[in-house]
Amino acid sequence: MIPFSILDLSPITEGSDAAQSFRNTLDLARHGERWGYQRFWLAEHHGMPGIASAATAVLIGHVAGGTSTIRVGAGGIMLPNHSPLVIAEQFGTLESLFPGRIDLGLGRAPGSDQLTARALRRNLASDADQFPQDVVELMDYFSAEQRHAVRAVPGAGLNVPIWILGSSLFGAQLAADLGLPYAFASHFAPAQMMQALALYRATFRPSTHLEKPYVMLGFNVFAADSEEEAQFLATSMQQAFVSLRSGHPKRLPPPENGYMNRIGPPERTLLDQVLSCSAIGSSDTVKLKLEAFIEQTGADELMITSQIFDHSARLRSYEITAKLRAMLR
Repeated sequence: MIPFSILDLSPITEGSDAAQSFRNTLDLARHGERWGYQRFWLAEHHGMPGIASAATAVLIGHVAGGTSTIRVGAGGIMLPNHSPLVIAEQFGTLESLFPGRIDLGLGRAPGSDQLTARALRRNLASDADQFPQDVVELMDYFSAEQRHAVRAVPGAGLNVPIWILGSSLFGAQLAADLGLPYAFASHFAPAQMMQALALYRATFRPSTHLEKPYVMLGFNVFAADSEEEAQFLATSMQQAFVSLRSGHPKRLPPPENGYMNRIGPPERTLLDQVLSCSAIGSSDTVKLKLEAFIEQTGADELMITSQIFDHSARLRSYEITAKLRAMLR
């Protein structure tokens, strides 16, 4: 039975605030743990009005401290924003506090606009090019026999699984070269998914971390007790994405009846493209979509994300999805 996991952006909804988002995040993680989800990941974004997970390591500690068994991690840490040593110390601390439950996914993008990236003290000219070297340096800090004279304390000798995240061929090749598991952001950037998977699997080099390729794919689910309700709930994410791509990010808006009938062809085309790896509907519809996606991709694990305005409706979507996992062929 394929594992399902949860990706939570800790959304800030219109009329709410980050404090409520954090309460909702922990509540979702606790429900996800009871429903059998494998992991609960949070993503680093900065300067985004609708995303509260900027201090990702801090929020991971909050979630891990409020749960018992579910793996908690970053999906991901945008490594060019940070010193590898600092990330090794942060996740070494988390692993020491919650042994055997912490994951570290690493991304190459800034997770922000260029103005915000400068405020993060990034060297925009070279940081992205330095990503492979930074990943290797970070891995060395966790090694029991590290090459660097500087030690990560805590960190050295701890088993913190590292994942490479990506939405292009770059991350696929790096994950294959280093023998690491690969998570593809198909939930919002699916264009190169199949090409990236083929490259990763064809060029994977076994390592002490992983014997064979392991792929986790992002997938949007908007599940409800009726088709009409699911389509309605999905409009919050659709509105947010159009606003983001128009250069006007905002808090997650409430759903709107008839939203897709009011937008123009360019917006429809955008949503059809970026949200193509999605299931919107009742249990039967979502099951068929999940089965088709798994068959198409051969995914080893799915990372489910449900950007739904109402928290109780979001919980219901994840509950329906969890029950479907045992029914998949």
